[in-house]
Amino acid sequence: MAVLTTWCERTFDGARAAAFASAGCSAVVARILASRGVDAADLDEFLDPSLERISDPSLIPGVDAAVQVILPFLRSGKIVVFGDYDADGVCASAILVTALRRLGANADAFIPLRFGEGYGMTGASITRLFAEHPDVSLVITVDNGITSPSEVASMRARGVAVVVTDHHLPGATLPEADALVNPSVASAPGCEALCGAGVAFFLANALAKAAIAAGLYSGPKFGGPLLVLAGLATVVDLVPLVGQNRILVMQSLANFRRCAPLGLRALLQRTARSVKPMAVRDYSFALGPRINAAGRMDTARVAYDLLMCEDCDVANDIAFRIDNLNVSRRGEEQRIYSEACAQIGERPPESAIVVRGEDWNPGVSGIVAARLMETYHVPVAVVVGDTGSVRVPDGYNVRSALDASAEHLARYGGHAAAGGFTVRPGEFDAFKAAFSAACAGIKAEASSAGAVMFDGWMEPEEITLDLCETIRRLEPFGEGNPEPVFGISNVAFGDVRVVGMDGRHAALSFVDSSIPRAVWWGHGQDVEALRAKSAARYDVLFTPAVSDYGGELHVELHIVALRPATVPAAGL
Repeated sequence: MAVLTTWCERTFDGARAAAFASAGCSAVVARILASRGVDAADLDEFLDPSLERISDPSLIPGVDAAVQVILPFLRSGKIVVFGDYDADGVCASAILVTALRRLGANADAFIPLRFGEGYGMTGASITRLFAEHPDVSLVITVDNGITSPSEVASMRARGVAVVVTDHHLPGATLPEADALVNPSVASAPGCEALCGAGVAFFLANALAKAAIAAGLYSGPKFGGPLLVLAGLATVVDLVPLVGQNRILVMQSLANFRRCAPLGLRALLQRTARSVKPMAVRDYSFALGPRINAAGRMDTARVAYDLLMCEDCDVANDIAFRIDNLNVSRRGEEQRIYSEACAQIGERPPESAIVVRGEDWNPGVSGIVAARLMETYHVPVAVVVGDTGSVRVPDGYNVRSALDASAEHLARYGGHAAAGGFTVRPGEFDAFKAAFSAACAGIKAEASSAGAVMFDGWMEPEEITLDLCETIRRLEPFGEGNPEPVFGISNVAFGDVRVVGMDGRHAALSFVDSSIPRAVWWGHGQDVEALRAKSAARYDVLFTPAVSDYGGELHVELHIVALRPATVPAAGL
C-alpha cells in the first residue's frame, strides 16, 4: 500500500469565513473559500467566472508591442510559430496558427522533437526549422523561449524577427527579442498564472482586435475554438486555476460541445466519454494524456495536426492513432514505474527520490515522476540517461530545488510544480545529493511540505447530493483551487474489489451502509492488502462526487488517502 504521510487540516481565517457566510454562502463553502485565500471583495468574480470578466489583453505587458511586430507580417512574409511537444505547447501552437491564418497570414507551426532535439529552442531544432522554412520572416515562440537568449540572438542575426511568448520562469538573462510576453516577467492582475496557451490566447485576441481596427480583417469571430484549447491546456499544464485561468477553464468546458475543434471532438469519442457536461476531469484524465502521448511516444506534430484538422474522416484516423499511442504509453509507464519502485526499495528516502534508467523512455519520465510522487509524497526526479523530469508535492517549488542543484546541471527549467533538466556528464550522484539536500531543507522550513491537505472531518449523514451541489459552486478545481477533501474516521470496509479494464482501480463499500460506495483510482494493486486486513478500521480522506452508475444519481466517494484509524472503535 501507499506510503503513509502527514495529514494536515487546512486552517482558515474565521472572520473571512464569517463574511462569506453573511454573503449567503453555506458554512462548508465559506470555510473552503476562506482556506483558499479568496478575498471577500473577489467573491462575485470567483463564483461567476464569466466571459464578461475576461481581461483586456492590452493590459498584459508586452502584448501591444508583440502585436505591432506581428501586424506587418500578416500580409507579407512567412510566420513560423515555434511550439513545444507537450499539450500546452501543442494547444498554444494551434491557437496562434489558427488566428494568424484566419487573419490572412502565411503561417505554420514548428514543433521540436522530444527525442533528438529536446525541450525548447536548441541548436538542432533551429537547424531543422530553417531547413523546413527557409523563407521564414518572423518566429513567434509559444510556451518556450524565455531561457533561450543565445538561440533568439542567432535567429535575429539571420534577419528573422522574433517574438517570445512564454510563461516559464526566466533565467539570468532575458532574450533580446523584438517583443516579449511572459507573465512570469511582467503581468496584469489576474494573469500572473497563465500557461503558454493562455498567453497565446490573449495575444491572438489582441491581434484580432488590431487587425480589425487596421482594416485587415472583417470576417466572422473565431475565438470559440481557441478558448476551448486555452482552457484545456490550462488544466493539463497544472497552472493555478485562479484569476483569468478560472474564466478560461470554466468557459472552455461550457463551450466545448459547441466550439471544440473537430479533432478534439473525435479524440473525445475515443475515450468513450458519455455525452454530459464536460468537467475538469475530462481534460485531466481523458484528453490531456492522449494529446501528451503523441509527443511522448512519437511526435507531437500528430497531436497538432489533429487539433488543426477540418476533415471528419482524417480526424477520426488521427484520433485512433493517438489513442493507440496512449495505450502504448500506459504500458511503458507501468514498466518504468515498477522498475523505479524496485530501485527505491522498501525504505524510501524521506527527503526526495531520484531514480535513473538507461533504457527508459524519456517521454514517460514526467508521468512516472508524478505517480511516484503521489505514492511516496516527496519530490521525485526520474532521469533517463542524463535527462530528467521532476514533480513535487504542495509546499515545494521545483525551481528552488533545481536552482540549488544548478552546478551539476547543463540546463533546466519549469514552474513551481514541475520541471525538466539535463545533468552534466558524470555528475548524476552529485546532482542526486544536492537535489535531495535542497528538498530536505524545503521540508524543514515548511511543515506542510509533502503533507496531504484536507478541509475537515465529516459525519456520514453529511455526505449528501446537496453537499456535492454546494461544492460545485466552487468549480473549476485544480492547481491553486484544489478540489475539497474531507475525512471520515474509524470506518471499516466490507466488499473490496478491483475495477476497470486493466484492474487498475479499487472499489470499496463500507460496513456502515450509510456511507456511500468509494473508488480509489490507481490502487487496484492494494486490494489484496485491504482484504487481508478485513477487520481493520481506517481513517479515510475523500472527495465527494455525483455518479449515475446504475442509472440513478447518487454520491460516490473518491478516496485520496487512508490510514489506520487513530481513534479506537466504540466498545473496543
